[in-house]
Amino acid sequence: MHLLDQIAEWVRTTPEKLAHISNDRRMTYGELGARSDALAAWLDAELGERRVPVAIHGHKEPEMLITFLAAVKTGRPYVPIDVSTPTTRVERVMEVSEAGVLLTPEKVAAIPTSASYEAARRVGESDPFYVLFTSGSTGEPKGVVITLANLNHYLGWMRGAHEFVPGGEVFLNHAPFTFDLSVHDIYLALSTGGTIFSLTKETAADFRQLFEALRNCGATQWMSTPSFAQMCMIERGFSAAMLPAMKRFFFCGETMAPETGAQMLERFPGVEVWNTYGPTEATVAVTSVPVTRELIAEWNPLPIGRVMPGTQIIIRGENGQPVPAGERGEIIIAGPNVSPGYLRRPDLTEKAFAPHEATRCYRTGDWGRDRDGVIFCEGRMDNQIKLHGHRIELGDMEANLRDLDEIADAVVLPVKKGDRVDSVAAFVVLSGPKQGSDFEQAAKLKTKLGERLPPYMVPRKFVFLDSFPMNANGKADRKQLAATIGQ
Repeated sequence: MHLLDQIAEWVRTTPEKLAHISNDRRMTYGELGARSDALAAWLDAELGERRVPVAIHGHKEPEMLITFLAAVKTGRPYVPIDVSTPTTRVERVMEVSEAGVLLTPEKVAAIPTSASYEAARRVGESDPFYVLFTSGSTGEPKGVVITLANLNHYLGWMRGAHEFVPGGEVFLNHAPFTFDLSVHDIYLALSTGGTIFSLTKETAADFRQLFEALRNCGATQWMSTPSFAQMCMIERGFSAAMLPAMKRFFFCGETMAPETGAQMLERFPGVEVWNTYGPTEATVAVTSVPVTRELIAEWNPLPIGRVMPGTQIIIRGENGQPVPAGERGEIIIAGPNVSPGYLRRPDLTEKAFAPHEATRCYRTGDWGRDRDGVIFCEGRMDNQIKLHGHRIELGDMEANLRDLDEIADAVVLPVKKGDRVDSVAAFVVLSGPKQGSDFEQAAKLKTKLGERLPPYMVPRKFVFLDSFPMNANGKADRKQLAATIGQ
């Protein structure tokens, strides 16, 4: 059954059931169906025969979900853009995606509800379903295209591996809709008749609001980065008493420390804890493993688990050939969950994607090992990092820093706590005299950079240098710079 038909069945049979909760906003399945139909009709009238992406600029409002469904009902992919995205980057996303329209929650809310909508051409299996823009190494955002077939493969795996009670689950949504962990929340909920409980960035940033929301959410399913759970554990009351209905935790987006897993098991006895792994280009996640006390006792770092059915993980060496079992190489993902590539960037697509047997494969750029079918991820091969679940190209940050008039050159490096990236530091050579103290100059640069990049990509620390140390190749010596911050 088509994903839209699965959702439509819940609209028909449980129109009064809550589909989405965000702060004081509530939306039922009936409202989701009617309002997405109305917007779909509006999109067809506005865009005609053009099957161009539909962009929506907002943050977890019900209108975001309405737009997602309306777009795919008309055969068009959607492009979510969070309100934290600076204007210049929004403009670049619009240019790169060639979106036919940029909607806001206010504009969507103003469209009157129509009686029904007969889709002339909804998204098919091989059609793009959504496009998520990630950080690019040249400073340009790149759009990852995910088809309906890609999404169906992921949802089929999850529904087959876990017992989601039809109409009985509440999915806690922490990730912004621009981050692919949210895809797990949205479509597992809507396809099984569940409820999405969204935590806004304002709620998540205020401990009092956050824990009040958690106490009242009734969540049964949780997907987040390990960092978010670790932050929540600062509160001693973050336990089964706060989330009594919780059945299952999924963690993805970054390395999970054994200590985090151990604390979760202690605070939530009887609740499943799963460690998962997967890049945006392979649709949310491709491996998983239940985190148990036995697993923690046996492995440090923890494995990322076994690969999903129908998909392969191949560990390849520098020559592109598979390496012997247990040896380190690049993680290659092959299967029906792998993206067709980057939107309108055949050059980048050719570098990262390739045909593989009857499907496609993606070069992750992650080091990994296969130990008897259990996969371990051992970090990035390049200068791409994961910071609090967000994938960031350090080259993207450096390019944007160099574009500032005050900066002649810049190097950005991760600052780690153990095996986890905790923040980033920027080493800069100024193009002119320093303006005030180091603190004052750094504050000015953070403000200007914040106009170009989302908050998680603004370096926490700035180090001002007259020049960079050089290595034998005449490049900035990153190892020497890293040593100055204890890395």
